[in-house]
Amino acid sequence: QVHLVESGGGTVQAGGSLRLSCVASGLNFDDRRRTWFRQAPGKEREGVATIHTGDESTLYADSVKDRFTISQDNAKNTVYLQINNLKPEDTAVYYCAALWSGGNPWSASTYALWGQGTQVTVSS
Repeated sequence: QVHLVESGGGTVQAGGSLRLSCVASGLNFDDRRRTWFRQAPGKEREGVATIHTGDESTLYADSVKDRFTISQDNAKNTVYLQINNLKPEDTAVYYCAALWSGGNPWSASTYALWGQGTQVTVSS
């Protein structure tokens, strides 16, 4: 069975750091792209960081550039999201997405597989 499991969320003070993990089971890195999305209460789900699993090239949303870093560990079939200098506006549930069908990597509809999410709460 194929699934994704996120972990690493928590409650931190503004300025702190977290590293989120997304472990894939039953899935290798042939699916070309893994992406981290987040969804804050009352807001739409937005893509924040994406990595091409072949060449490991990365893209970031403007709102998180220079603070978020996405990376992968092929041996562990895991994608990470390092978040530094956390801000209250980063508070959201963070989701990992895989099985990308192509097209706009920031569009949630282009991914067929999602994890259950991990909560990140930043206090001011």
